Amino acid sequence: MTPSPVVPVDTVGAFMGAPQVLRGGAPDGPLAGTTIGVKDVFDFAGLVMGAGSPAFAADRPPAEHDAPAVESVVAAGTTVVGKTVCDELTWSLSGVNAHYGAPLNVAAPGRRAGGSSSGSAAAVAAGLVDLGLGTDCGGSIRVPSSQCGIFGWRPTHGAVPVDGVFPLAPSFDTVGLLARDPGLLRLGASALLDPGRGTAPVRGQLVGLGEAWGDTTDDVRAGLRALVPSGAPDLGVNLARAAGAFRTCQAFEVWRGHGHWFETTHPDLAPETAAHFEYASHVTADDVDRAREIGNEVAACVHGATAGGRVLAYPAAPGAAPPLELSEADAAAWRARAMQLTCLAGFAGAPVVVVPLLHDDGLPVGAALVGAPDTDLALLALAATLV
Repeated sequence: MTPSPVVPVDTVGAFMGAPQVLRGGAPDGPLAGTTIGVKDVFDFAGLVMGAGSPAFAADRPPAEHDAPAVESVVAAGTTVVGKTVCDELTWSLSGVNAHYGAPLNVAAPGRRAGGSSSGSAAAVAAGLVDLGLGTDCGGSIRVPSSQCGIFGWRPTHGAVPVDGVFPLAPSFDTVGLLARDPGLLRLGASALLDPGRGTAPVRGQLVGLGEAWGDTTDDVRAGLRALVPSGAPDLGVNLARAAGAFRTCQAFEVWRGHGHWFETTHPDLAPETAAHFEYASHVTADDVDRAREIGNEVAACVHGATAGGRVLAYPAAPGAAPPLELSEADAAAWRARAMQLTCLAGFAGAPVVVVPLLHDDGLPVGAALVGAPDTDLALLALAATLV
């Protein structure tokens, strides 16, 4: 008999209010007996989805239906024990929400959990839940997985339904998972993937990415060399240029989806979020056309490097989690460095599995394994062999 899931006590500030059973998992599914925390961007019938923003929540009625992703994991057996904190409107990688606080990172005390799936990652790392349901547009699963020393999966773009989920930038938005156990992560991925998706093979041949190995610490590079003894050739990608193009494309889509709300309601947003909207308001169609050309070049490089079942390996984040107390300038600089790594799979629509294999001065850093589109399950199986 499967034991009843335990509702956790929130010791790390990961949940929106006290944890409670929101949806009971099916008793006979592959995830039966497990628990999950769900980022505050997924619809639950009868509840308001606020996307980490009181201003956004104030303008929304309760949802009429559960998001399909929630339905899928519940049908597979996991019990939802609460909604988790996220960065405001998911437009950040910091893990600090001006309205709801910063979930604590037990893997790196005094440092950020990373965002925007901050609460889901913090709850998983602290052992409060078995799985965290999150979203990843520009790194929002990959960065917190890296900083909290857990596994994370960003799926192939379009392979998991995003209906009933807060839309940030639809060309890049994905729904994925975080876990401490790679086998459980793979079971969860199987429950989420659309039929026939995510089943392409990989050869298990790891290939380094020279550009992404350069701007990191000696400790991280040493770990990467141990993982990929063959080294790291350059792909010919200008990472700073690619990250700038991603920022432009993302901002254009966010403004297209939410600019009218921003201009007409004048919401009370955190300074970082408001600054993002201000930037987005000035992005032109010509700007985004040029940025998309760069994105297409980046995607072609990633697809070429992962052809034939090869797997790219590089840091999921520039280094260990930054301190909780960080100046605005330092936070912006760190985010820019992180986006140089995360934008690659974003433009390519490629799946990524973050594996807690690397360290920076004793603190966790994840290795990002990137495959060709639809190699999700094979990448997750490969990740399990590396730990």
